[in-house]
Amino acid sequence: MSTASTVSTTPTTPAGTSTVELLTGEEWFAVCELAALTPGRGVAALLPDGTQVALFLDRAGRPYAIGNQDPFTGAQVLARGLLGSADGRPFVASPLLKQRFDLESGRCLDDDEVTVATYEVREVREGREVREVRAA
Repeated sequence: MSTASTVSTTPTTPAGTSTVELLTGEEWFAVCELAALTPGRGVAALLPDGTQVALFLDRAGRPYAIGNQDPFTGAQVLARGLLGSADGRPFVASPLLKQRFDLESGRCLDDDEVTVATYEVREVREGREVREVRAA
């Protein structure tokens, strides 16, 4: 099982580094430096409205963000889950009951009636968007 860590939500961005930003409402919110994310592991972050998100970086370097709350248990643990892929789609498996959640759509792969929130994520370097991963 991977260990999640918490990242500071007030990043300082030296020149040449990339920042991960999430779309919250109608504004982009800088969460952390891309270098703070480890491929294959999750981190939890707290948004200004008190919502917890789970951030992931897949092995190809693409960032994803979903709600951190496991809808089956209510626990804020999805950042501690294991990453994998099914039919070419990235997912995280809850560390508690092992349900898998698609990182792009938030859909539970084991129960079609359950979803978690997803967030649009972008990578910004020196004030310019480098890459955006849209939630489905």
